[in-house]
Amino acid sequence: MSARLRGYALFAGVAALFLVVAPLALPAFRLDELAKYLCFAIAALGIGLAWGQGGMLTLGQGVFFGLGGYAMGMYLKLHDADGDLPDFMVWSGVEKLPALWKPFESPVFAVAAVVLVPVVIATLLGVLVFRQRVRGAYFAILTQALAAAFVILLVGQQGLTGGTNGLTNFYDFFGQDPEADATQRRMYFVAAIVLGVLYLLARQLVKSRFGRLLVAVRDGEDRVRFLGYNPATVKTITFAISAGMAGIAGALFVPVVGIISPSLLDVVPSLELVVAVAIGGRYTLAGAVLGAVAMNYAKTSFSEQWADGWLYLEGALFIGVMTLAPRGAVGVYEQVRDAIARRRKPVPAPSTASEVPA
Repeated sequence: MSARLRGYALFAGVAALFLVVAPLALPAFRLDELAKYLCFAIAALGIGLAWGQGGMLTLGQGVFFGLGGYAMGMYLKLHDADGDLPDFMVWSGVEKLPALWKPFESPVFAVAAVVLVPVVIATLLGVLVFRQRVRGAYFAILTQALAAAFVILLVGQQGLTGGTNGLTNFYDFFGQDPEADATQRRMYFVAAIVLGVLYLLARQLVKSRFGRLLVAVRDGEDRVRFLGYNPATVKTITFAISAGMAGIAGALFVPVVGIISPSLLDVVPSLELVVAVAIGGRYTLAGAVLGAVAMNYAKTSFSEQWADGWLYLEGALFIGVMTLAPRGAVGVYEQVRDAIARRRKPVPAPSTASEVPA
């Protein structure tokens, strides 16, 4: 079987696991948790594309996750208010709906904003940063500072964003009760399907000519520039795509979990996504998805039994992986697979010189 057919077969097997086995085997509560993990996996997929394939270590993916989440949350709060002010605005003493909120009365505008707002902001940031040849640790620090500033902005605007509490208490999601088991089950399937579609699109992008150029920029940006290409354009497009993925993840997170707040978008959650991608394997898209699901499952499991020690364990895992297995879990698997294949490969028999008659 060729490598391409093995890839399709593996994808079909994983899809069957998430779409058939998991809904049948897991209780409603655990299925809701898995849906949350899949939302984080979508955001991690964008990090895998930007960092793993393009070499852009983004520590502020929570910004774009939050933009998508707040866009969806604003529409849901306005829909629940049914022409009145959202509840938190009433509590904060707001007397008139802010102009920023008015367009989000339209579901079409809200859904479009989920993707377009993160993409536009990432594009503007990329144009300003990458043209100045900012990269490496400087770019990482810049995105981290952006995440911190975004959280401060959200917390300080109580009447506009809900402040520290964020947006919560959603009672209707496009005609469905968000807390009903049937709705949560549908949201799980939506998250799983969206993740699968985005993964296939990202994989196709990586396999394309643009993807090969992106890897070339990661491995030797100056060489690519000398060959006549503009690395800033390549990196800006990729960064914008990863931001759009994070926005979609945030929008799905809102009906799945029922809240979007600054604590979910801070520097620490963004760093946890990066750690998850590193542990899974940042050089492959599958590794990014695997790392996000596995890390969040481990976080939930260990936090239930050892709440105070999870952060120490997470830090130890990150240090251990980056030191001993920099290519992550998928990289370790590939090394083992290649070693087994080399052992199974038959050794050719030594050739003997034929006798030449006198």
